[in-house]
Formats: sequence, structure tokens, C-alpha cells
Amino acid sequence: MDNLSVENINENNIFGIEEISELSFHSPWSLESIKKELSNSYANYVVLKLQDKHIGFAGAWVIFDEAHITNIAIHPNYRGLGYSHIIMDALLEKCKNAGANSMTLEVRASNIAAQKLYEGYGFKVEGIRKNYYDNPKEDGYIMWKYDI
Repeated sequence: MDNLSVENINENNIFGIEEISELSFHSPWSLESIKKELSNSYANYVVLKLQDKHIGFAGAWVIFDEAHITNIAIHPNYRGLGYSHIIMDALLEKCKNAGANSMTLEVRASNIAAQKLYEGYGFKVEGIRKNYYDNPKEDGYIMWKYDI
């Protein structure tokens, strides 16, 4: 996978994050919300680039020794090519370096591909948030990994 790089979130890649977010989520974060993460002391974001193209990003808030994944997405044109593993590895390493030893997230009940990705990293469903997601209304599975 030549010409790949992983960067921390910065002013130069927030528009790439916005584009991927809009293409990936039913309720994408606004550019203003993404910009706020630049100054959020809890935020840990990584961006995956292929040459000069932003193709993925992932973020988590690390509070004390727990990381909470806020979002992870791969540009639709680059899905199914293994890039989700690269971005997930980078996020786990970043959160571990920030002091996290466990990680949690919510995932749509219908998002089987994401669930399989997380299960491959040792995440397990520990609960359900009823009607957690909007557009469409859907339950969210709460997943945890206790050893990052």
C-alpha cells in the first residue's frame, strides 16, 4: 500500500474529513463541529491519505483511561480494500499513547460491516441504546474493548 500516510487532524485536512463524513453518515458532522475538534483536548483524530487524496478518518475522545470512538469512515470509493484496518490501527495506537486502556463506541444495528470490523479487533456488544440514531431511527449497539 504505497503512497499511504496517516496524519493527525489539522486545518489542511478538515475539508477532506467533511467530504468523507457527508458521503458516509446519515447525519454527518458539520464543518464547524469538525473544526471544534482541532481545539478539543480530548479529541484524537487520524486521517488516512492516498497520495494527496483524503480517503478515511477516525476519531475518539480519550477521557481518563477510556477512549470513545466518535466516528470512523472510509470514502465510499475506497471501501473493501483494507483501509479500515489501517485507520483503526492508527486510532488504537493514538488512543493508547494518550493513556487509554479501554475503548467503546456505538454502531448502528444494521451496520454489519462495521460490527465485523470492530469484532475483529476484539470489541464485544455490551448493550443496546434504543432509537439512538435518527434518519432513519435505529438502535445502536454499545461495543467495548477492554485491552487496547
